[in-house]
Amino acid sequence: MSDLDLEERKGLPDALRVLVEKLPRGTWEAHPNFSPMTRFWLDRHLMFRDVLGRLQEGNRAYLDGALAPEQYGRETARMAQFFLQQLHAHHDIEDHHYFPVLQGLDGRLERGFTLLDADHHALDGHINALAQGTNAMLGGLSGDDPRAGVGALESQLGGFESFLDRHLTDEEDLVVPVILTYAPEIG
Repeated sequence: MSDLDLEERKGLPDALRVLVEKLPRGTWEAHPNFSPMTRFWLDRHLMFRDVLGRLQEGNRAYLDGALAPEQYGRETARMAQFFLQQLHAHHDIEDHHYFPVLQGLDGRLERGFTLLDADHHALDGHINALAQGTNAMLGGLSGDDPRAGVGALESQLGGFESFLDRHLTDEEDLVVPVILTYAPEIG
């Protein structure tokens, strides 16, 4: 494993932070090239973080006895399906629409888009594993030890959260400054 792999990375390497150093997060929305499309894209990232947090909250509520198994199972199945489908579709749009436009705008950052592509492939494996873990938990809710499956899913969600947050943060730090600097026509 490389220290740039999603599971190991602590942030973007300095060579890929050239634009975000000039345009830090706190300045993005005031920039004249900050568009409604950029806001929409960042809002999608916020939504992914929010839904993942809700899945985790549901797990804790069930484990604490605040949710009945049927309600917990229904809500988790619905949210997990939405989350995983939307995340997969979002990455597909980025890979086939946004990133091809953005990656050629600044040659210094080309490696960053390769990194994000590798993240998407790694996340595909984590998405599939999370779907399997959710299905296993749902199947075990009516078994002898339903809490074991919920506990396993809780652990899996925690790992997924760290991978997803690392990816989304690095993606935002790479992509938004490119959009603000070059104002490409995407959308």
